[in-house]
Amino acid sequence: MKTINPLFLIFFMIGSLLSCGNKTKSETIKNEVSDDVQTPPNIVFILSDDQAWTDYGFMGHEQIETPRLDKFASESLTFTRGYVPTSLCSPSLATIITGVYPKNHGVLGNDRVLPGNTRENKKEWRAKNYEPVIENFKGLNTLPDMLKAKGYLSFQTGKWWIGNHTNGGFDYGMTHGNPNRGGRHGDYGLEIGRKGMDTLNSYIDVAVKQKKPFFLWYAPFLPHAPHNPPQRLLDKYLPKAPTEHVAKYWAMCEWFDETCGELFDAIEERGLTDNTVFVYVCDNGWLQNLNDSSYDKISKRSPYDLGMRTPIMYKWAGQIKPKKDTTTVVSSIDMVPTVLDILDINKPKNLPGISVLNETELNNREVIFGEIYAHDFDTIESSMFYNIAIAPPYKVIVPDAVRKAEENIQLFNINKDPFEKNNIAKDNPEIVEKLKQQIASFRAE
Repeated sequence: MKTINPLFLIFFMIGSLLSCGNKTKSETIKNEVSDDVQTPPNIVFILSDDQAWTDYGFMGHEQIETPRLDKFASESLTFTRGYVPTSLCSPSLATIITGVYPKNHGVLGNDRVLPGNTRENKKEWRAKNYEPVIENFKGLNTLPDMLKAKGYLSFQTGKWWIGNHTNGGFDYGMTHGNPNRGGRHGDYGLEIGRKGMDTLNSYIDVAVKQKKPFFLWYAPFLPHAPHNPPQRLLDKYLPKAPTEHVAKYWAMCEWFDETCGELFDAIEERGLTDNTVFVYVCDNGWLQNLNDSSYDKISKRSPYDLGMRTPIMYKWAGQIKPKKDTTTVVSSIDMVPTVLDILDINKPKNLPGISVLNETELNNREVIFGEIYAHDFDTIESSMFYNIAIAPPYKVIVPDAVRKAEENIQLFNINKDPFEKNNIAKDNPEIVEKLKQQIASFRAE
């Protein structure tokens, strides 16, 4: 089934012109690229949606098969201990595109709720309440904004929460963001991958035709619920999984992997692989419940690693040396600075992340932070749930004194205890205090 997009007919016509003549489409494109090699490199962000850090072949899962991402990991600088600063879609994606923490970009949760709002009229107040969040975001400096000076075209496909795609600095995109037409977290963009890759391919062809480098945001609604994988994949996992709900989720992970393969193939067919930087991350984790379609409370929206941890990978053939790093902690806040470093663009002073290609900075960094807010948020003060500091081998989770008053501070040695079973806070008060002080300094920035 084809991906539906209002701009598709325009791009289809462009694609048709590219494919005319005796040569095939891919041959024509390859010749154009070889005649005028693209520099600087194209940038492709690949974002999984609701997938635990454990749920890949290359991360050691014994049942889920992800052959295309396994190969990609082997060709990349792969950090198996990456983190996103918050375990919820909208604020996590906002960090990935801006390079700043939620407290700085202001997108704290998925829906903004004000006093007096009721669940019955949520659709009405959700759009109105979110308008100031969008207006604030439009004033931020996103990666597409930063790339314009280098002549990049930027394309959005998949999940996007901040209204129209242009609010993120994208030149073209699948998301209109109009709440009167169903806009909330991606609208047409949610079809990419699930209903084909045509719009994405058309966008790439526009950049090739114009001989411009491009930034591509591929954030499909996968393996995100609804877990409705192709029957062939469900049939594959039903005999292997403990329940049908788990089988469906596992099949969704492989379906996502297949679409990543389609993306890699599309870049390769156009002769662009060697001049493309690929970056991979997952927006937040997911632990599938056995007996219903939802997730376990220790994953998505939680301060635990099953919600916040993700592999983060960087690939640039011939330029970034492949390596599997199983010890260094990195964050999605590093993605923008790393791209800027590759492109020799000065990093804005407000970006807290570092280039992961700078080994000195990487080795000298002591701590990264996390912050969990309510799904339905208002202000930082009224919506804070948890503050997190990760300073290997330790990770501290500090519950908000008001909204999580019944919870205690938790400290884990995540090197020895990656699934955070043993709270060692009482035995290590000095470590807890040091990390709390670092959190206080972080909050004050």
